[in-house]
Amino acid sequence: MKIKRMNISRLIFFLLFIYLSTNAFAQNCWTSFRGNQALTGTSKAVLLKSYKLLWTYKTSDKIKSSPIICGDTILIGSNDGYLYSLSANGKLNWKFKAGTSIEASPTLLDNTVYVGSLEGFIYAVNSKTGTLKWNYKTDGQISGASNWALSPNKKQKRIITGSYDYKLYCLEAATGKALWKYETENFINGTAAISGNLTAFGGCDGFLHVINVNSGKEIHKININNYLAASVAIDADRAYFGNYDGEFFCIDLISGKQIWKYTGNGAIISSPAVSDMYVVYTSQDKKVYCLNKTNGKILWNFPTLKKIESSPVIAQSSVVIASDDGRLYIIDLKTGSKLWSYEIGSPIYSTPAVTNNYIIVGADDGKVYVFGK
Repeated sequence: MKIKRMNISRLIFFLLFIYLSTNAFAQNCWTSFRGNQALTGTSKAVLLKSYKLLWTYKTSDKIKSSPIICGDTILIGSNDGYLYSLSANGKLNWKFKAGTSIEASPTLLDNTVYVGSLEGFIYAVNSKTGTLKWNYKTDGQISGASNWALSPNKKQKRIITGSYDYKLYCLEAATGKALWKYETENFINGTAAISGNLTAFGGCDGFLHVINVNSGKEIHKININNYLAASVAIDADRAYFGNYDGEFFCIDLISGKQIWKYTGNGAIISSPAVSDMYVVYTSQDKKVYCLNKTNGKILWNFPTLKKIESSPVIAQSSVVIASDDGRLYIIDLKTGSKLWSYEIGSPIYSTPAVTNNYIIVGADDGKVYVFGK
């Protein structure tokens, strides 16, 4: 009996260790614009009751790019034309010269940073050294982050990026070789969300495009009546997103049919965050909205002092948002009440990266702000 109990105890300890190790990695790394391939904008981090500004790092121009972090490395682009790698204590590791503004968020995958520039280049840069691995030239500016997908045989990885030349590109992650291109009718602003074999995205042509990520072939083309200026979030085969008319949609990706729609008062140019019960998005009417994920009913809204272009992040029972009013906020997810705020004093278009240890964001004054204990 003692031996059996000891074996069971060891098994429980081992499983607990694996669980905690896995979650610790997930909570200490935010490796892409919305935290995952489906772009749900959620973090497993447990937030503090209040935060202290630990340090700032000044670039030479405004920052619209959203930061990413893994371990002790922070990566962010700047309108000064550089991609920056910073240490956890605010020291410069390296900077990569792109030549023109980097407004897109970088994506970290297998020790390589993928990022687009306003000149239309997609760059693959060694995350340790800042040296160029390859680049690929599109014919339009790139404002959205790159995403990634596995090849059909699951052995290679692919980079998926939209451009203002109306095309969505699929490139080999290792070499930058073009595998397929899908053409729309206008600019592609945001990042393509990926779930299984599907990718969903929109742009200035007023359609939600749902295509097969393996082949680039169209599955659905759904009219949403106005610009989709940001990215879609995918959860359980449903797409959540807003358009420039202030309409927020839930679309079934398999049937292509609308599940529900909520109409607000201002243009939506940010990406939503989706959790198990809630959908949170921000609007240019200066408010943060929380909807019931099942039926689209409004649960609460939270006012800021100016319009909001930054996207929200849901971390457990809290929401982190940044506003053009120059403030960073933490809001209670269930009630919409303010839990904490910090006045940076400069408009914030960047979306925060949220981990167990840090909240990181860039601002219009050209600084990277890092908050922690």
